[in-house]
Amino acid sequence: MSNDHRDSPLINRRRLVQGLAAAPLLAGLPLWAQAQQFPTAKVNTTKLAVTDTEVTVGQLHSATGTMAISETGSIQAEQLAIDQINAMGGVLGRKIKVIKEDGASDWPTFAEKSKKLLVNDRAAAVFGCWTSASRKAVLPIFEKENGMLYYPTFYEGLEQSKNVIYTGQEATQQILYGLDWASKEKKAKTFFLVGSDYIWPRTSMKIGRKHIEGHLPAGSKVVGEEYYPLGSTSFNSLINKIKVAKPDCIFIAVVGGSNVAFYKQLKAAGVTAEKQFLLTISVTEDEVLGIGGENMNGFYSSMKYFQSLDNPNNKAFVAAFKAKYGKDAVIGDVTQAGYLGPWLWKAAVEKAGSFDVDKIAASSAGIELKTAPEGYVKLHDNHHLWSKARIGQAQANGQFKVVSESTALIEPNPFPKGYQ
Repeated sequence: MSNDHRDSPLINRRRLVQGLAAAPLLAGLPLWAQAQQFPTAKVNTTKLAVTDTEVTVGQLHSATGTMAISETGSIQAEQLAIDQINAMGGVLGRKIKVIKEDGASDWPTFAEKSKKLLVNDRAAAVFGCWTSASRKAVLPIFEKENGMLYYPTFYEGLEQSKNVIYTGQEATQQILYGLDWASKEKKAKTFFLVGSDYIWPRTSMKIGRKHIEGHLPAGSKVVGEEYYPLGSTSFNSLINKIKVAKPDCIFIAVVGGSNVAFYKQLKAAGVTAEKQFLLTISVTEDEVLGIGGENMNGFYSSMKYFQSLDNPNNKAFVAAFKAKYGKDAVIGDVTQAGYLGPWLWKAAVEKAGSFDVDKIAASSAGIELKTAPEGYVKLHDNHHLWSKARIGQAQANGQFKVVSESTALIEPNPFPKGYQ
């Protein structure tokens, strides 16, 4: 599979505006004519909120609470994609209407709001969640009510559902790539693992430990492992433990607002990139905005997307994002993955010729998004994306310099053998 798209910047920019409006059949037709070609009775056989002129979708993220620092970007990017899709005629001749719900960084609230969106609002798709805890809370509801969730966050894998499209990386695309890079390029042998105390960090570190102890060169080992409740702001005792352990690498999966306190306290304690190699799988440009570039400077992050990526798709995306949300707005990995959701849903609906969830699920495999800001992605039949992996080094200005990139797209493997 080639990722060698050498179209001119003009063509790429045009593609981003056009997205996947793909079906030549629809091109140039007024909305009413498109809708007539796809009568509501035919494209909506399961009583979703679809009329002759409109289709309703849901957004379910934390606009408040400790996770708002991480999820606000996803809310913005999903809305940008929907605005762009509507500007070019919508989906099957119907404009997208959005119902926004706030999960408030509280997993039972996520479950309650997901039920509202699916049962009361009959949302044709939902773009949402960030933490694995929130996704696990809503998953039984999406499966019971047969809804479709587009989930934008890098996560631990070990899950696959007909009712979820995973637009972020799973563990083999982020954790294993990052640890292999740390071992090879930074000669790291001893690792201190730190995470927030819930399913994603704990499962990620379990996978990380197995990789360190079983797949990295002889002598590689974990010399410390600590977890802290979401929202924690006191890390001084942890920092003292790290100083005593003197690991080659601090490997971090702290999420949300806790990152601000953690990195500020690290710097205050003299733990800087000049003295200590640190690799995070949870800090993007969104979090650095709160942390401060001066407190992250020189540390590394394993992600598939950075705002600084130099390709025509991304330049157009960044320009559109800043035009909508202000010149100082920043874009992180999960924000970009959030942006992919509405485009992938649109492509699946148009491929299926239907808004019905079963038909969308069946038609999703093999969909390519050549307009993705990260470059190019393709949906696997396991509902995860083929994506590249990258390592970025944090800069004082809050951006990341890409220092490593996988040579090819990495096939998603949510159930890696020997890591479960």
